[in-house]
Amino acid sequence: MAAPKIIVLGSLNGNLRPALTKLAVLHAKNAFALALLTGDVFLPDTPDDVLDALFDGTIAVPLPTYFTVGNHPLPERIVAKITADEEICPNLHFLGKRSVTKTSDGLRIASLGGVLDPHLVAGASKEQHLPFFTEDDAKSLKGANSADVLLTSTWPAGIWNGSSVALSDAHKGLVAAQHQSVADLCAALKPRYHLTASPGPFFYEREPFVQAADAKTTDDIVPITRFIAMAPYGNEAKAKAFYAFTLNKSDSAVPPGATASPLLAPRDKKRPRNDDGGDDGSYSRYGNQHGQGSHHGRRQKRSRQQQPPPGPDQCFFCLSNPNIATHMVCSIGDDAYITTAKGPLPTSTTFAEHGVGFPSHFIIIPLPHAPTLGSLSGGAAAAAAASSDSEAFKARKEMTRFRESLQSMLASKSNRKLGAVTWEISRDRNVHLIWQLVALPADLVERGLAEAAFRVEADNHKYPAFVSKEFASLEEEAAYGDFFRVWLWCESDGADRVKSKTLVMPLDRDMRFDLQFGRRAVAKLLGLEKRTVWQDCQQTEEEETKDTEAFREAFKEWDFTLE
Repeated sequence: MAAPKIIVLGSLNGNLRPALTKLAVLHAKNAFALALLTGDVFLPDTPDDVLDALFDGTIAVPLPTYFTVGNHPLPERIVAKITADEEICPNLHFLGKRSVTKTSDGLRIASLGGVLDPHLVAGASKEQHLPFFTEDDAKSLKGANSADVLLTSTWPAGIWNGSSVALSDAHKGLVAAQHQSVADLCAALKPRYHLTASPGPFFYEREPFVQAADAKTTDDIVPITRFIAMAPYGNEAKAKAFYAFTLNKSDSAVPPGATASPLLAPRDKKRPRNDDGGDDGSYSRYGNQHGQGSHHGRRQKRSRQQQPPPGPDQCFFCLSNPNIATHMVCSIGDDAYITTAKGPLPTSTTFAEHGVGFPSHFIIIPLPHAPTLGSLSGGAAAAAAASSDSEAFKARKEMTRFRESLQSMLASKSNRKLGAVTWEISRDRNVHLIWQLVALPADLVERGLAEAAFRVEADNHKYPAFVSKEFASLEEEAAYGDFFRVWLWCESDGADRVKSKTLVMPLDRDMRFDLQFGRRAVAKLLGLEKRTVWQDCQQTEEEETKDTEAFREAFKEWDFTLE
């Protein structure tokens, strides 16, 4: 497929007739694949006769054309079509305020419209047509992992830093709508083009800049971003309001004059130093929880002089680690996130007969870097005084919300044939707390076989007996000490539609504990003993990406971070 030719327009501000007429002339000469409209396509008072002409085809859109909301509200008649999920007119596509769209040419366009609303301090905005966004809107888009084009109405903070392209102080002063969350989003997605509109009669094209390398970066592909701000159509200064380019995905050359990135690398603000979960050694990223001095499944002798635990930049569960497998990150909330598991226990075919065509093995991870929720709150005494604004309370609440959302998705997709088991190792010697969730046939939960499997496995290891227990508070959980916890859950057609049970095994502080215990018990229950060791089940990055994308699509209805 030939590299697509794209044309970009500045804010039309309701001047659709002359702008689209000129676009048609340019398209006839150049055969563009698509057009992108920046800024405000409409104004709230766009005349009815212009909208009538657009709706009846008198004003024609000559090629597939995409736009998002700008800095002003859309006309009510346009909003009515958007909220009714109706076509505005042929070839004119509203991307939504917060979205990721793949075009027929295979281009991946991420959009974040509007300006930041500082009065909304939590949660993603729900109305896709209103001209404001929240920091959670920007954060949720990071889960897209990559984009060819990023279309925003707000400039990224500090974009002109390190640039020799002149931008007058007067023009800088006009750029009131710039924000760090947009800069962080650009740094996370690493688009080839970041497009926006200028707030005044000027065009700004910064030198291309080299984005910071991460796990997605390969030796032969250097992530380069070009930032372009379009002047409004018909501006008196006659600054550039049309811009055309060819987007060649195979072009890996660093262009002359490229600079270092002016954007700060995205870092999680919530993590203190200290990580990597293990009894006391290296740990294996996903399926092995926290690795107890193990390396690729083989036990190593403990060093007399233990190394200090790695910090967030080396922790495989911290988003600030540049080597994190970002292609497996599925959904990022305010205080927790979920990923698919590396070396998953089930395969993509294990539950296919129940309508689930991806490995249903997930990791629920708190954003703060801590070995337990109790330690995050500062211990039992601090937990007792912890408010609903504390990191521990918020992390626990959102992790629980992710767990319940995953459970509901599995039950719905399988017509209640699947339930779920979630387990956690909570020990002060961990590096980073995680919960692992795996789908289970619902009848194994309902008939008590799943519970029996864990009790038998504990007895085989001569571990302490499980007790049925729900912690009433963070204070109680922090005071309990080390423990292994299991949540069993399913829905059924019976009188007690939801069946759930929580089992807790107290762990002596100095006892040796098999960190494969949870996976081993579930593997035996599912007849997947050969998949007990996650390293034996590793997939290619292409396979991991395919499974992750399949899950994201299935999870959309239950993904509260998209609300």
